Amino acid sequence: MQRYGGGSIVVSDYDPAWPAIFEQERTSLHTALGRLVLTIEHIGSTAVPGLAGKPIIDLQLSVPSLAEARSRCVGPLQALGYTYMPEYEARLPGELFFRKGLPWTHHLHVLEGDHPRWQRRLLFRDYLRDHPKVAHAYAKLKRDLAAAFADDISGYMNAKTAFVAATMAEALGPGVPVVLDRQLPPETPRS
Repeated sequence: MQRYGGGSIVVSDYDPAWPAIFEQERTSLHTALGRLVLTIEHIGSTAVPGLAGKPIIDLQLSVPSLAEARSRCVGPLQALGYTYMPEYEARLPGELFFRKGLPWTHHLHVLEGDHPRWQRRLLFRDYLRDHPKVAHAYAKLKRDLAAAFADDISGYMNAKTAFVAATMAEALGPGVPVVLDRQLPPETPRS
């Protein structure tokens, strides 16, 4: 079980400052990494107006080459306060993952723009933006799971997987297979 970095998992009401915090960070990342950056997107719950979420700004940064990014990004990102998390490469192949702050304030996902995960994250974000009832149901689920899992971030994330899979199936439409970062966990009651 992986413990949440800031103690108990907190799902906060939407903060209208989140987009501005993202824009500030995007500017800092462009300045630090220069031409290595192709584009930077705001993903995750903080990117969906009105959606409650963990108060962590998720950024997705595309690069032309992950190998080049691995050799050129770590130092400049550390200077911005990010910590490189190489242990996540086994779970998120084709991606470099960084965290900032304690408690965590930013998550940075670095990958090539043609990686399938790039588009999946944007599709999920955009579907929630376009479907407020689904976003509201997601917020309720996240609040319930935060209460149930306390500081067990792996359990919390695994328990969201079925909702994410169903939402992605709706977003993709009939006949398109849903590919997730996490496999659906077996249905086991939580004691």
